[in-house]
Amino acid sequence: MTRSRGARGRSVIKTHRAQRSFGDGLIAEEIKELHETWMKQADQLLDDAEIVAAVYEALAKRHPQSRKRGRPGTPAEVVLRLLVLKHMRNWSYEVLEREVRANLVYRDFTRVGAAKTPDAKTMGKWGPALGPAVVEQIHQRIVQIARDHRVAAGRRMRVDTTVVETNIHYPTDSNLLGDGAGADPNDEESHRDCRHGGGQAA
Repeated sequence: MTRSRGARGRSVIKTHRAQRSFGDGLIAEEIKELHETWMKQADQLLDDAEIVAAVYEALAKRHPQSRKRGRPGTPAEVVLRLLVLKHMRNWSYEVLEREVRANLVYRDFTRVGAAKTPDAKTMGKWGPALGPAVVEQIHQRIVQIARDHRVAAGRRMRVDTTVVETNIHYPTDSNLLGDGAGADPNDEESHRDCRHGGGQAA
């Protein structure tokens, strides 16, 4: 698949890894029987050229010169597979990085292979880069593939929503007290009235 090239004839964003290394082959041989059932089923689906191309185009549009300048980016097929693994396991990006680094099965499934695993900060930028429109495009393509293989009629589609990670306000005694102090003044007055006997019986 031909893609835009930089001034020196090299695109910094690619759809696939250019060449599998000797280490990749060793990993694949060691774990070929260890893939989970869903991984085997998803593997062929995630190789679909239209799905990979949709991810590639989204990554290429992050900045005006994304195709031509900067360090070589993570191939689109690897981005797609890492995000799918994250979704299936319900992991944070930090856990995703740690698990892929340590697990040969995950390395093989995501096509990271023997290469360096992208860090959590980098992976955290991919979800917003794809956005709802690209996710819907991928869903539509999956439905079309299912229809082509007579797996589903495709009249209705139920999809999970895509979310972006954010900081969570965990409930602790101290911040619950702080939340209470900042409550609606009207509610505070009602509570004060009740404490002084001014409230009405239910």
